[in-house]
Amino acid sequence: TTVDLVGAEGMRKTISSLLLESWRNELNEEIDRINWELPVTPTLGKTGLIRRWIISVIDRLEHCKAEHNRLLKEHMTQLELAIWKTTLDEKEDNNSTPEVRTKRAKIDEVTMRKEKRITSGADIIIKNVLPFLKLG
Repeated sequence: TTVDLVGAEGMRKTISSLLLESWRNELNEEIDRINWELPVTPTLGKTGLIRRWIISVIDRLEHCKAEHNRLLKEHMTQLELAIWKTTLDEKEDNNSTPEVRTKRAKIDEVTMRKEKRITSGADIIIKNVLPFLKLG
């Protein structure tokens, strides 16, 4: 006797999109585990085993999805900061003459940094990259 998980194709697709290979392997093993345990479980214990297995698979998948999204948020923040820094570095390279530096000294540095964060384009990049990384 084997168990075919209803909706397994969608679940396997979600699992294959997880960031860490260890999560993918762990979830696939958990899904397959029922077919190892079910044949050696007494008839009266099979229903309970299947219920516990379903809960275990769902709980583990939800945990991995939450961790995936947490890591994704961290990585998007790092991407945004890297884009912002690149924009600041490019601006400094373009403004390296003494004449420009003098003018630049008059500009409030904090205001310029905030403006560069807004105008760096990170929001556009992240908006277009994030949908490909989120779990379906």
